[in-house]
Amino acid sequence: MTEAELSKEISAVKAAEEPRGPGRRLHGAIAHKLGTDILSGKYAPGDVLSGEVAFAEELQVSRSAYREAIQVLTAKGLVASRPKAGTRVLPRDRWNLLDPEVLGWAFAGEPDIEFVRSLFELRAIVEPAAARLAAQRRDKADLKAMKTALAEMRRHTLTTEAGRAADRDFHAAILHATRNQALMVLSASIGAAVNWTTQFKLRARALPRSPIPDHTKVYDAIAAGDGEGAAEAMNVLVDLALEDTRSAMTS
Repeated sequence: MTEAELSKEISAVKAAEEPRGPGRRLHGAIAHKLGTDILSGKYAPGDVLSGEVAFAEELQVSRSAYREAIQVLTAKGLVASRPKAGTRVLPRDRWNLLDPEVLGWAFAGEPDIEFVRSLFELRAIVEPAAARLAAQRRDKADLKAMKTALAEMRRHTLTTEAGRAADRDFHAAILHATRNQALMVLSASIGAAVNWTTQFKLRARALPRSPIPDHTKVYDAIAAGDGEGAAEAMNVLVDLALEDTRSAMTS
């Protein structure tokens, strides 16, 4: 989001303001802008952000909206504020990169290839193991959730938000079927990684192939109780998704 786009969004928020609750949308727009700038490298670790007075005057927003946006960034580990020292961007290893909103900011611009690779490495470690456990522990409700998600993916395709939501639901259903609480906590992060990498791949061109058959193979193995087959099918799915993403980044 450019300065002009942010100004336009802020103006739209102000124009739509109702007697209560407008500040949430306003500070969200500011947090999105600053978060995207940090993830894109416009602000590097160690850089000090503009002070609240200067920022508020430049974009004609309240200082309280800016402060609330900074609180959002602080909670996600991107910045730290100290009296007299200002608000400084923290080292990258402090950032909560698995926060779904932070993932969205990373893909709002041109994501770093190393970061994209790290996401797929995480998926390659977590999801095949999760598929193996799901094949051992799933019940009828889990299989129904996966099957419904697959049907919605076929119906809407991954070019639509509805199709991508179904994709997220499919991966979430697998993590839920593991009955492992630690894995289930990763559901939102894995879903966000799947969603944003898919959207990124679709920005420049259509997907070179449909990934839905790869998902179907994972489901079939889980439904059959084949843990090793499910793990292998998921491993192939993640590997092919990485290949598609690399292709999108070099095209």
